[in-house]
Amino acid sequence: MIPTSFPLKEEIARLTARMLLEIKAVHFNAAEPFTLASGLPSPTYIDCRKLISYPRIRSTLMDFMAVTVMREAGFEAFDNIAGGETAGIPFAAMVAERLALPMTYVRKKPKGYGRNARIEGVMTEGQRVLLVEDLTTDGGSKLSFVDAIRETGASCAHTAVIFYYGIFPETVKTLSDHGVALHHLCTWWDVLAEARESGAFDTETLAEVEAFLTDPRPWQDARKKS
Repeated sequence: MIPTSFPLKEEIARLTARMLLEIKAVHFNAAEPFTLASGLPSPTYIDCRKLISYPRIRSTLMDFMAVTVMREAGFEAFDNIAGGETAGIPFAAMVAERLALPMTYVRKKPKGYGRNARIEGVMTEGQRVLLVEDLTTDGGSKLSFVDAIRETGASCAHTAVIFYYGIFPETVKTLSDHGVALHHLCTWWDVLAEARESGAFDTETLAEVEAFLTDPRPWQDARKKS
């Protein structure tokens, strides 16, 4: 069923943050920072993959994502929904179901045998493709997926994620320079506000997290391993 009426963007962000906190997908630890895929330290970590195990929450969030892209990109803006390997695949399938569109997925690298494909499913020249992922930090990982989609002759001018870090100013520019608009449900700032409201973490931890979110690069530089 295609959703047509849902809360305003600000309320979607608040509710998304609340759900992520409720299922303990959000982790804050300033004393022993997490190591991100980039190798840099962070007092924050989020695991959006947990969402697939919570039917009521995942259904609500996918409704939110469907209505967000329709509001921001258009109601007839897409012909195909593509998930990025691996975390984006289940979410792409659920969004495609809601929008009544074909679903495909994009491999991180060629398969290595058979057709040596990066695109699985049917994607044809001229289709307008929405790339769906669980989250984005600086936007860089999306570019390879977008390029693989465009190599088929399809276009990809939009990507949608559940969670956008919202702390690295270059993210939107990186995607925009590549001709891609970003749509998201919530950011670290939304999660921090909801964490304070709910008392999910102690005040000292939240203060350290806010320091990181306000100026992440110096925080990381001071704590990265040599």
